[in-house]
Amino acid sequence: MDREAEINREKNKRHYERLYGSQSIDNILFWIKDVDRFLSKSQAKDTSWNALYRQNFKESLPGKKVMEMGCGDCVNAAIMAALGAEVYANDIAGASGIIIEKLNAAYDFEFPIKFIEGDFLKNRLKSNQFDFVIGKAFLHHLTINEESEFLKETARLLKKNGEARFFEPAVNSWILDEIRWIIPVKGRPSKLNRKKFKVWKQNDPHPDRSFSSRHFINAGKGVFNEVQIIPVGALERISRIIPYGGLNSKYRIWALNTEKKIPKSINKYITRSQLIIYRKPIR
Repeated sequence: MDREAEINREKNKRHYERLYGSQSIDNILFWIKDVDRFLSKSQAKDTSWNALYRQNFKESLPGKKVMEMGCGDCVNAAIMAALGAEVYANDIAGASGIIIEKLNAAYDFEFPIKFIEGDFLKNRLKSNQFDFVIGKAFLHHLTINEESEFLKETARLLKKNGEARFFEPAVNSWILDEIRWIIPVKGRPSKLNRKKFKVWKQNDPHPDRSFSSRHFINAGKGVFNEVQIIPVGALERISRIIPYGGLNSKYRIWALNTEKKIPKSINKYITRSQLIIYRKPIR
């Protein structure tokens, strides 16, 4: 691992050990008791759930073997397990493993979640065994060099007809990206506020790198035979400047429904996020 990747890895580990070190599982247990209702509501108004569970992903999960990279707060791992998938969950932060231990003790999953701690590249798991490899806002935490190695490892673990799904930010317009940095949102100051922005940037666990759809297409070449990019959040992105509450929720539901009517040639340039699907791993 190069020096840049090593520094980035430690930065992410510290950040997420702090973030998830004292997390309660009460909300997760409440959600998985009625997993269909949770997913219905989440897909309607949340960009990440809307994207990741497209193309009947929910219906594809029962009995399937799934690896989640960067399981984080473990909500998605728990949802997939509650739907009947055999879930392996990896995270660099040991705090995620503690969450999974509590979930397994508190809920009778058909297949208890298996936690794989530490560097995903050192997982030592058998090749060709997973139906799905999932990353919900994971790849953008990696340097470009790390990402290349992670995609190769993803292809190694997938079955011949397996599929990798990654929900990630999309930056296909320089103008919109500049506007994004200028507008302050919760937890991130405006770029125009140089002092505060510099402090935020120093603590941000995301490396400076490309998030363009073209990049993710090229990253998959030579590793997978098929790449699909689905833009999500072109209109929903405006919700970040609408005060949280009923109006915000209604807007997001409207936006996620309406943006599907935008021509793909336009949507890909204004979208906030994207679902990246890699299929047919190259052996």
